[in-house]
Amino acid sequence: MYFSSLYFQKYLNKKSYMKKIMFSIAVIAASISLFSFAPKAKNADAVTFTVTAQKSKVDFTGSKKSDYHTGYFPIKSGAVQVNGGKLVGGSFVIDIAGLKVTDDRGGEKLQGHLSSADFFDITKFGEASFTISSVEYTKADRATIKGDLNLKGIKAPITFTAVIRNADDKGFFAEAFMPFDRTLFGINYGIGMVDAEVQLAIHIYGTK
Repeated sequence: MYFSSLYFQKYLNKKSYMKKIMFSIAVIAASISLFSFAPKAKNADAVTFTVTAQKSKVDFTGSKKSDYHTGYFPIKSGAVQVNGGKLVGGSFVIDIAGLKVTDDRGGEKLQGHLSSADFFDITKFGEASFTISSVEYTKADRATIKGDLNLKGIKAPITFTAVIRNADDKGFFAEAFMPFDRTLFGINYGIGMVDAEVQLAIHIYGTK
């Protein structure tokens, strides 16, 4: 009789254990179902800021053995995407044909030379474009940006650090300061006398 009672108790324990397993499986399945059909949060949608062409530009400083020259390229158009106050993507068009030399030592003579086939060949390649492929924040206001630059018919990946100074209802403003290797895009004039690296300062403004 004792043996029978013990066997029956084990049977009840086993049955109870199986019920717990089945209940756990049902809870997991229900959770997955609810998660799958739950609506996405509205703040998951990126907000697009249109680049303010009148304010945005790319400043440059080119150096040689005896001197340096400054100038800028206007930003023609573009847009950036922001999600939760963070930059997540974007692209813009640079007005290469609109380049301006800003130092008196270079003047119109240098501007004409930079516009020629020795440098940017603006009659053939009046625009350049940059498209962001990834953004990785390293600090609250700093991000490593990777993307593709298309300049003089050559497309090449570039990476730089940007300072995202503002990305909210008041507008978007970001800057980047970086060395730029012009030889990657076939601009090889004067190598040995004129530095292959041009120092860039990029300023991008945007509004909703």
